[in-house]
Amino acid sequence: MNRDVSITTWILIAFGIVNIYFLTTGKLSFGLEGLGLITAVALTLAIYSFLYKDNPAFKIVENLFVGVAMGYWIIITWFNILKPDVLEPLIVPLFKDTGKSPQYIVIIPTILGIFMLLRFSTKLSWLSRWSFAFVVGLGSGITIPNFVHAFILKQMEPTFAPLYTGDILGSINTFLILLGVVSVLIYFFFSVEHKGVVGGVSVIGVWFLMVAFGASFGFTVMARMSLLIGRVQFLLRDWLGIIQ
Repeated sequence: MNRDVSITTWILIAFGIVNIYFLTTGKLSFGLEGLGLITAVALTLAIYSFLYKDNPAFKIVENLFVGVAMGYWIIITWFNILKPDVLEPLIVPLFKDTGKSPQYIVIIPTILGIFMLLRFSTKLSWLSRWSFAFVVGLGSGITIPNFVHAFILKQMEPTFAPLYTGDILGSINTFLILLGVVSVLIYFFFSVEHKGVVGGVSVIGVWFLMVAFGASFGFTVMARMSLLIGRVQFLLRDWLGIIQ
């Protein structure tokens, strides 16, 4: 514990010395821009301090992020949903002559939204089930057709394409797609024991699955690496001025 406290103390001292030097030499301004930059650097370093171990600085920034995200979500909800969709078409025309009649149809979704908040009530929480049932039903009705079109029909479309169209590379690509779809489906077909030809094709399906999982994992890693590169560039360019 004493070692962690001493490390944190020396890091804070070094951070303060560097920023004081930048402020006195003019690399950072004494205004809001310089203060904002120093704050952003401090938050970035506090977040990445978790790579060493869990510490109070990381917990503070983590809770700060949750609070800021919640405040941002509330503001966006008010200005993008409640104000234009409830207040202006329903409430304002009732108390102010705007030349437009109140849209009473808005009362229905407003009541459903209020029912969602009753989830926190022990006696009236059952009313929130109506709202969640409506949301789940509407979401399923919108999502299922899109899912079928994107992941089933679009996946089946290249399997019906001619294997040879005069383009060798295109033919190889079509064959690999057909082989991958068929072999993966056979791998998940458990009514027949995976032996002989069925077993060999299912092994090919496993290889296609591993390639797909690896590509998905690689895409996730590259996305996280791009975020890390962006933060490193911010520290080295905007704060330290080492790179241009």
